[in-house]
Amino acid sequence: MSHGLRRWAAAIVTVFFAAGLGLATYLSRTPHVRDLLGASTSEMSLMVMSLGIGSMTGLLAAGHLESALGPRRAILVFGLVAQAGLIGAAFAGGAHSFVGMALGLIVFGLGAGTVDVVMNVSAAAVERQLARTVMPVFHAIFSLGTLAGAGLGALAERYGLPLIPPLLPVAAINAAAVSVTNPWICQPPLEHDAPVGVRARLGAWKDRRTLLIGVVVLGMALAEGSANDWLALTMVDGHGVSNTGGAVALGVFLASMTLTRLAGVRLVDRIGRVLALRACGALACGGLLLVIFVDNAAVAYSGVALWGAGAALGFPLGMSAAAEDPRYAAARVSVVSTIGYIAFLVAPPVIGFLGERTGLRHALLLVLVLVAAATLLSGALRERAESNR
Repeated sequence: MSHGLRRWAAAIVTVFFAAGLGLATYLSRTPHVRDLLGASTSEMSLMVMSLGIGSMTGLLAAGHLESALGPRRAILVFGLVAQAGLIGAAFAGGAHSFVGMALGLIVFGLGAGTVDVVMNVSAAAVERQLARTVMPVFHAIFSLGTLAGAGLGALAERYGLPLIPPLLPVAAINAAAVSVTNPWICQPPLEHDAPVGVRARLGAWKDRRTLLIGVVVLGMALAEGSANDWLALTMVDGHGVSNTGGAVALGVFLASMTLTRLAGVRLVDRIGRVLALRACGALACGGLLLVIFVDNAAVAYSGVALWGAGAALGFPLGMSAAAEDPRYAAARVSVVSTIGYIAFLVAPPVIGFLGERTGLRHALLLVLVLVAAATLLSGALRERAESNR
Protein backbone atom coordinates (compact mmCIF):
# COMPACT_ATOMS: atom_id res chain seq x y z
CA MET A 1 0.00 0.00 0.00
CA SER A 2 1.44 3.39 -1.00
CA HIS A 3 1.98 6.15 1.55
CA GLY A 4 -0.76 8.28 0.00
CA LEU A 5 -3.27 5.43 0.00
CA ARG A 6 -2.39 4.61 3.60
CA ARG A 7 -3.02 8.21 4.69
CA TRP A 8 -6.27 8.31 2.68
CA ALA A 9 -7.48 5.13 4.38
CA ALA A 10 -6.46 6.51 7.79
CA ALA A 11 -8.47 9.68 7.19
CA ILE A 12 -11.59 7.71 6.24
CA VAL A 13 -11.09 5.45 9.27
CA THR A 14 -11.06 8.59 11.43
CA VAL A 15 -14.31 9.81 9.88
CA PHE A 16 -16.01 6.44 10.42
CA PHE A 17 -14.88 6.28 14.05
CA ALA A 18 -15.98 9.85 14.77
CA ALA A 19 -19.40 9.21 13.19
CA GLY A 20 -19.98 6.17 15.39
CA LEU A 21 -18.66 7.82 18.56
CA GLY A 22 -20.90 10.87 18.33
CA LEU A 23 -24.02 8.88 17.45
CA ALA A 24 -23.71 6.26 20.18
CA THR A 25 -22.71 8.73 22.90
CA TYR A 26 -26.12 10.30 22.39
CA LEU A 27 -28.14 7.15 21.69
CA SER A 28 -26.87 5.33 24.78
CA ARG A 29 -28.39 8.14 26.87
CA THR A 30 -31.94 7.78 25.52
CA PRO A 31 -33.29 6.43 28.84
CA HIS A 32 -31.79 9.50 30.54
CA VAL A 33 -33.24 11.79 27.85
CA ARG A 34 -36.65 10.18 28.35
CA ASP A 35 -36.44 10.77 32.11
CA LEU A 36 -35.00 14.27 31.67
CA LEU A 37 -37.81 15.42 29.38
CA GLY A 38 -40.53 13.34 31.05
CA ALA A 39 -41.38 11.99 27.60
CA SER A 40 -43.63 9.06 26.77
CA THR A 41 -42.57 6.32 24.36
CA SER A 42 -44.56 8.02 21.60
CA GLU A 43 -42.89 11.36 22.31
CA MET A 44 -39.48 9.67 22.22
CA SER A 45 -40.48 8.35 18.80
CA LEU A 46 -40.81 11.96 17.63
CA MET A 47 -37.33 12.66 18.99
CA VAL A 48 -35.95 9.71 17.07
CA MET A 49 -37.81 10.89 13.98
CA SER A 50 -36.13 14.31 14.25
CA LEU A 51 -32.76 12.63 13.92
CA GLY A 52 -34.13 10.62 10.99
CA ILE A 53 -35.48 13.71 9.19
CA GLY A 54 -32.11 15.42 9.39
CA SER A 55 -30.30 12.28 8.23
CA MET A 56 -32.67 11.74 5.31
CA THR A 57 -32.21 15.32 4.12
CA GLY A 58 -28.44 14.89 4.19
CA LEU A 59 -28.60 11.59 2.37
CA LEU A 60 -30.76 12.96 -0.43
CA ALA A 61 -28.49 15.95 -0.91
CA ALA A 62 -25.18 14.16 -0.43
CA GLY A 63 -24.57 13.09 -4.03
CA HIS A 64 -25.07 16.66 -5.28
CA LEU A 65 -23.02 18.15 -2.42
CA GLU A 66 -20.18 15.70 -3.03
CA SER A 67 -20.19 16.64 -6.71
CA ALA A 68 -20.18 20.37 -5.92
CA LEU A 69 -17.68 20.40 -3.05
CA GLY A 70 -15.60 17.28 -3.60
CA PRO A 71 -15.27 14.55 -0.97
CA ARG A 72 -12.65 16.33 1.14
CA ARG A 73 -14.55 19.58 1.61
CA ALA A 74 -17.95 17.87 1.96
CA ILE A 75 -16.67 15.67 4.80
CA LEU A 76 -15.08 18.62 6.58
CA VAL A 77 -18.01 21.02 6.30
CA PHE A 78 -20.77 18.58 7.17
CA GLY A 79 -18.68 16.77 9.78
CA LEU A 80 -18.47 20.09 11.62
CA VAL A 81 -22.21 20.68 11.09
CA ALA A 82 -22.90 17.32 12.76
CA GLN A 83 -20.79 18.21 15.81
CA ALA A 84 -22.53 21.59 16.12
CA GLY A 85 -25.91 19.84 16.12
CA LEU A 86 -24.74 17.38 18.78
CA ILE A 87 -23.61 20.22 21.04
CA GLY A 88 -26.88 22.08 20.47
CA ALA A 89 -28.91 18.98 21.35
CA ALA A 90 -26.92 18.51 24.56
CA PHE A 91 -27.49 22.08 25.75
CA ALA A 92 -31.17 21.96 24.79
CA GLY A 93 -31.60 18.71 26.70
CA GLY A 94 -29.90 20.25 29.72
CA ALA A 95 -32.43 23.10 29.50
CA HIS A 96 -35.31 20.53 29.36
CA SER A 97 -36.33 21.85 25.92
CA PHE A 98 -38.02 19.15 23.84
CA VAL A 99 -38.24 21.38 20.75
CA GLY A 100 -34.67 22.64 21.09
CA MET A 101 -33.32 19.13 21.40
CA ALA A 102 -35.33 17.98 18.38
CA LEU A 103 -33.89 20.85 16.32
CA GLY A 104 -30.36 20.01 17.46
CA LEU A 105 -30.87 16.41 16.39
CA ILE A 106 -32.13 17.53 12.97
CA VAL A 107 -28.90 19.51 12.45
CA PHE A 108 -26.83 16.61 13.75
CA GLY A 109 -28.65 14.22 11.40
CA LEU A 110 -28.17 16.58 8.42
CA GLY A 111 -24.41 16.62 8.90
CA ALA A 112 -24.15 12.94 9.73
CA GLY A 113 -26.30 11.85 6.77
CA THR A 114 -24.24 13.83 4.29
CA VAL A 115 -20.97 12.53 5.70
CA ASP A 116 -22.34 8.98 5.68
CA VAL A 117 -22.69 8.89 1.89
CA VAL A 118 -19.40 10.65 1.14
CA MET A 119 -17.35 8.52 3.53
CA ASN A 120 -18.82 5.33 2.06
CA VAL A 121 -18.02 6.45 -1.48
CA SER A 122 -14.46 7.24 -0.40
CA ALA A 123 -14.16 3.91 1.42
CA ALA A 124 -15.36 2.11 -1.71
CA ALA A 125 -12.71 3.96 -3.74
CA VAL A 126 -10.04 2.75 -1.29
CA GLU A 127 -11.48 -0.77 -1.59
CA ARG A 128 -11.19 -0.65 -5.38
CA GLN A 129 -7.59 0.54 -5.12
CA LEU A 130 -6.77 -2.43 -2.85
CA ALA A 131 -8.77 -4.92 -5.01
CA ARG A 132 -10.07 -6.82 -1.98
CA THR A 133 -13.01 -6.60 0.44
CA VAL A 134 -12.33 -4.01 3.15
CA MET A 135 -15.65 -2.18 3.47
CA PRO A 136 -16.70 -4.24 6.54
CA VAL A 137 -13.46 -3.11 8.24
CA PHE A 138 -14.41 0.54 7.78
CA HIS A 139 -17.83 -0.23 9.23
CA ALA A 140 -16.16 -2.15 12.06
CA ILE A 141 -14.30 1.07 12.88
CA PHE A 142 -17.68 2.82 12.92
CA SER A 143 -18.86 0.11 15.31
CA LEU A 144 -15.78 0.61 17.50
CA GLY A 145 -16.75 4.26 17.67
CA THR A 146 -20.29 3.34 18.66
CA LEU A 147 -18.92 0.89 21.23
CA ALA A 148 -16.78 3.63 22.74
CA GLY A 149 -19.79 5.94 22.76
CA ALA A 150 -21.97 3.31 24.44
CA GLY A 151 -19.25 2.81 27.05
CA LEU A 152 -19.18 6.53 27.76
CA GLY A 153 -22.97 6.49 28.00
CA ALA A 154 -22.93 3.57 30.43
CA LEU A 155 -20.38 5.35 32.62
CA ALA A 156 -22.42 8.55 32.49
CA GLU A 157 -25.54 6.62 33.56
CA ARG A 158 -23.58 4.84 36.30
CA TYR A 159 -22.39 8.10 37.84
CA GLY A 160 -25.53 10.11 37.13
CA LEU A 161 -23.93 12.64 34.78
CA PRO A 162 -26.07 15.07 32.77
CA LEU A 163 -25.94 15.18 28.96
CA ILE A 164 -23.42 17.98 28.46
CA PRO A 165 -20.24 16.53 30.12
CA PRO A 166 -19.97 13.49 27.79
CA LEU A 167 -21.36 15.05 24.59
CA LEU A 168 -19.41 18.32 24.58
CA PRO A 169 -15.89 16.80 24.73
CA VAL A 170 -16.87 14.05 22.26
CA ALA A 171 -18.07 16.66 19.74
CA ALA A 172 -14.90 18.70 20.24
CA ILE A 173 -12.61 15.68 19.80
CA ASN A 174 -14.50 14.56 16.69
CA ALA A 175 -14.28 18.02 15.12
CA ALA A 176 -10.54 18.21 15.79
CA ALA A 177 -9.79 14.69 14.51
CA VAL A 178 -11.76 15.11 11.28
CA SER A 179 -10.17 18.52 10.65
CA VAL A 180 -6.59 17.30 11.18
CA THR A 181 -6.92 14.26 8.89
CA ASN A 182 -9.07 15.95 6.24
CA PRO A 183 -6.16 16.99 3.94
CA TRP A 184 -5.28 13.30 3.48
CA ILE A 185 -8.57 12.53 1.68
CA CYS A 186 -8.11 12.09 -2.06
CA GLN A 187 -10.45 12.66 -4.98
CA PRO A 188 -11.24 9.23 -6.48
CA PRO A 189 -10.12 8.90 -10.11
CA LEU A 190 -12.92 10.03 -12.42
CA GLU A 191 -14.09 7.89 -15.32
CA HIS A 192 -14.32 9.62 -18.70
CA ASP A 193 -18.01 8.76 -19.01
CA ALA A 194 -18.99 9.46 -15.39
CA PRO A 195 -22.33 11.27 -15.07
CA VAL A 196 -21.86 14.87 -13.98
CA GLY A 197 -25.28 16.48 -14.28
CA VAL A 198 -28.12 16.48 -11.77
CA ARG A 199 -30.35 14.57 -14.20
CA ALA A 200 -27.70 11.87 -14.68
CA ARG A 201 -27.28 11.46 -10.92
CA LEU A 202 -31.04 11.25 -10.41
CA GLY A 203 -31.12 8.47 -13.01
CA ALA A 204 -29.74 6.10 -10.37
CA TRP A 205 -33.28 5.97 -8.97
CA LYS A 206 -34.37 4.11 -12.13
CA ASP A 207 -31.75 1.36 -11.86
CA ARG A 208 -33.49 -1.89 -10.80
CA ARG A 209 -30.46 -3.49 -9.15
CA THR A 210 -29.73 -0.34 -7.16
CA LEU A 211 -33.31 -0.25 -5.87
CA LEU A 212 -33.18 -3.93 -4.86
CA ILE A 213 -29.90 -3.37 -3.04
CA GLY A 214 -31.62 -0.48 -1.27
CA VAL A 215 -34.47 -2.73 -0.13
CA VAL A 216 -32.00 -5.27 1.27
CA VAL A 217 -30.09 -2.53 3.05
CA LEU A 218 -33.41 -1.21 4.38
CA GLY A 219 -34.11 -4.47 6.19
CA MET A 220 -30.56 -4.91 7.48
CA ALA A 221 -30.25 -1.25 8.46
CA LEU A 222 -33.42 -1.69 10.51
CA ALA A 223 -31.75 -4.57 12.34
CA GLU A 224 -28.93 -2.19 13.29
CA GLY A 225 -30.93 1.02 13.68
CA SER A 226 -33.72 -0.41 15.81
CA ALA A 227 -31.11 -1.66 18.28
CA ASN A 228 -29.46 1.77 18.39
CA ASP A 229 -32.78 3.49 18.99
CA TRP A 230 -34.75 1.02 21.10
CA LEU A 231 -32.55 -1.73 22.57
CA ALA A 232 -31.68 0.11 25.78
CA LEU A 233 -35.33 0.96 26.46
CA THR A 234 -36.48 -2.54 25.44
CA MET A 235 -34.16 -4.11 27.99
CA VAL A 236 -35.20 -1.61 30.68
CA ASP A 237 -38.96 -1.76 30.09
CA GLY A 238 -39.28 -5.27 28.64
CA HIS A 239 -36.75 -7.25 30.65
CA GLY A 240 -36.59 -5.23 33.87
CA VAL A 241 -32.91 -4.27 33.83
CA SER A 242 -31.59 -0.93 35.12
CA ASN A 243 -30.73 2.07 32.93
CA THR A 244 -27.09 1.01 33.24
CA GLY A 245 -28.07 -2.51 32.18
CA GLY A 246 -29.80 -1.05 29.14
CA ALA A 247 -26.64 0.80 28.13
CA VAL A 248 -24.63 -2.39 28.68
CA ALA A 249 -27.01 -4.29 26.37
CA LEU A 250 -26.32 -1.74 23.63
CA GLY A 251 -22.62 -2.29 24.29
CA VAL A 252 -23.04 -6.07 23.89
CA PHE A 253 -24.85 -5.52 20.59
CA LEU A 254 -22.19 -3.15 19.27
CA ALA A 255 -19.29 -5.36 20.39
CA SER A 256 -20.81 -8.39 18.67
CA MET A 257 -21.40 -6.39 15.50
CA THR A 258 -17.85 -5.00 15.53
CA LEU A 259 -16.19 -8.39 15.96
CA THR A 260 -18.32 -9.89 13.18
CA ARG A 261 -17.41 -7.07 10.81
CA LEU A 262 -13.70 -7.59 11.48
CA ALA A 263 -13.96 -11.37 11.09
CA GLY A 264 -16.35 -11.17 8.16
CA VAL A 265 -13.89 -9.75 5.63
CA ARG A 266 -12.25 -13.11 4.92
CA LEU A 267 -15.64 -14.85 5.00
CA VAL A 268 -17.00 -12.54 2.30
CA ASP A 269 -13.96 -13.05 0.06
CA ARG A 270 -14.32 -16.82 0.52
CA ILE A 271 -18.06 -17.38 0.07
CA GLY A 272 -19.29 -14.15 -1.55
CA ARG A 273 -21.67 -11.41 -0.45
CA VAL A 274 -24.88 -13.36 -0.89
CA LEU A 275 -24.09 -16.37 1.32
CA ALA A 276 -22.46 -14.13 3.93
CA LEU A 277 -25.55 -11.94 4.06
CA ARG A 278 -27.89 -14.93 4.31
CA ALA A 279 -25.90 -16.29 7.26
CA CYS A 280 -26.12 -12.89 8.94
CA GLY A 281 -29.86 -12.70 8.34
CA ALA A 282 -30.36 -16.07 10.03
CA LEU A 283 -28.36 -14.93 13.08
CA ALA A 284 -30.28 -11.67 13.35
CA CYS A 285 -33.64 -13.44 13.18
CA GLY A 286 -32.57 -15.96 15.83
CA GLY A 287 -31.38 -13.22 18.16
CA LEU A 288 -34.55 -11.19 17.73
CA LEU A 289 -36.68 -14.26 18.53
CA LEU A 290 -34.83 -14.68 21.83
CA VAL A 291 -35.17 -11.01 22.81
CA ILE A 292 -38.86 -10.89 21.89
CA PHE A 293 -40.17 -14.19 23.21
CA VAL A 294 -37.89 -15.45 26.01
CA ASP A 295 -38.79 -13.86 29.32
CA ASN A 296 -35.32 -14.07 30.82
CA ALA A 297 -32.81 -11.22 30.92
CA ALA A 298 -29.72 -13.45 30.65
CA VAL A 299 -31.12 -15.21 27.56
CA ALA A 300 -32.10 -11.82 26.14
CA TYR A 301 -28.48 -10.66 26.42
CA SER A 302 -27.46 -13.77 24.43
CA GLY A 303 -30.09 -12.87 21.85
CA VAL A 304 -28.67 -9.34 21.71
CA ALA A 305 -25.23 -10.78 20.86
CA LEU A 306 -26.70 -12.89 18.02
CA TRP A 307 -28.73 -9.94 16.80
CA GLY A 308 -25.56 -7.79 16.70
CA ALA A 309 -23.63 -10.43 14.74
CA GLY A 310 -26.52 -10.74 12.27
CA ALA A 311 -26.74 -6.98 11.73
CA ALA A 312 -23.01 -6.67 11.01
CA LEU A 313 -22.51 -7.10 7.27
CA GLY A 314 -25.73 -5.98 5.59
CA PHE A 315 -25.00 -2.26 5.44
CA PRO A 316 -21.29 -2.41 4.42
CA LEU A 317 -21.91 -5.09 1.79
CA GLY A 318 -24.79 -3.03 0.40
CA MET A 319 -22.46 -0.02 0.13
CA SER A 320 -19.83 -2.10 -1.69
CA ALA A 321 -22.43 -3.45 -4.11
CA ALA A 322 -23.83 0.03 -4.82
CA ALA A 323 -20.36 1.49 -5.40
CA GLU A 324 -19.04 -1.32 -7.64
CA ASP A 325 -19.13 0.90 -10.73
CA PRO A 326 -17.03 4.02 -9.94
CA ARG A 327 -18.86 6.03 -12.62
CA TYR A 328 -22.09 5.93 -10.63
CA ALA A 329 -20.76 5.29 -7.11
CA ALA A 330 -21.85 8.54 -5.44
CA ALA A 331 -25.31 8.54 -7.03
CA ARG A 332 -26.02 4.87 -6.29
CA VAL A 333 -24.65 4.98 -2.74
CA SER A 334 -26.87 8.01 -2.15
CA VAL A 335 -29.92 6.07 -3.43
CA VAL A 336 -29.16 2.94 -1.43
CA SER A 337 -28.38 4.93 1.71
CA THR A 338 -31.58 6.94 1.33
CA ILE A 339 -33.72 3.81 0.99
CA GLY A 340 -31.85 2.17 3.86
CA TYR A 341 -32.27 5.18 6.10
CA ILE A 342 -36.03 4.99 5.71
CA ALA A 343 -35.47 2.42 8.47
CA PHE A 344 -34.22 5.25 10.67
CA LEU A 345 -36.92 7.72 9.65
CA VAL A 346 -40.13 5.68 9.46
CA ALA A 347 -39.52 2.52 11.48
CA PRO A 348 -38.41 4.04 14.82
CA PRO A 349 -41.61 6.03 15.40
CA VAL A 350 -43.67 3.06 14.17
CA ILE A 351 -41.88 0.80 16.66
CA GLY A 352 -42.46 3.42 19.36
CA PHE A 353 -46.17 3.73 18.63
CA LEU A 354 -46.52 -0.06 18.53
CA GLY A 355 -44.50 -0.30 21.74
CA GLU A 356 -46.88 2.12 23.44
CA ARG A 357 -49.69 -0.39 22.81
CA THR A 358 -48.05 -3.81 22.79
CA GLY A 359 -44.73 -3.27 24.60
CA LEU A 360 -41.40 -2.72 22.89
CA ARG A 361 -40.52 -6.43 22.82
CA HIS A 362 -43.49 -7.33 20.64
CA ALA A 363 -43.05 -4.18 18.54
CA LEU A 364 -39.71 -5.67 17.42
CA LEU A 365 -41.68 -8.24 15.42
CA LEU A 366 -41.71 -5.59 12.66
CA VAL A 367 -37.92 -5.73 12.61
CA LEU A 368 -37.94 -9.52 12.49
CA VAL A 369 -40.24 -9.59 9.45
CA LEU A 370 -38.23 -7.02 7.48
CA VAL A 371 -34.89 -8.69 8.27
CA ALA A 372 -36.30 -12.00 7.03
CA ALA A 373 -37.47 -10.30 3.81
CA ALA A 374 -34.05 -8.70 3.27
CA THR A 375 -32.41 -12.09 3.70
CA LEU A 376 -34.62 -13.58 0.98
CA LEU A 377 -33.73 -10.74 -1.44
CA SER A 378 -29.98 -10.86 -0.73
CA GLY A 379 -29.20 -12.17 -4.25
CA ALA A 380 -29.35 -8.54 -5.44
CA LEU A 381 -25.91 -7.99 -3.86
CA ARG A 382 -24.23 -10.65 -5.99
CA GLU A 383 -20.85 -9.51 -7.32
CA ARG A 384 -20.90 -8.61 -11.03
CA ALA A 385 -18.11 -11.06 -11.77
CA GLU A 386 -20.03 -13.80 -9.97
CA SER A 387 -23.22 -12.90 -11.82
CA ASN A 388 -21.52 -13.36 -15.20
CA ARG A 389 -20.25 -16.87 -14.53
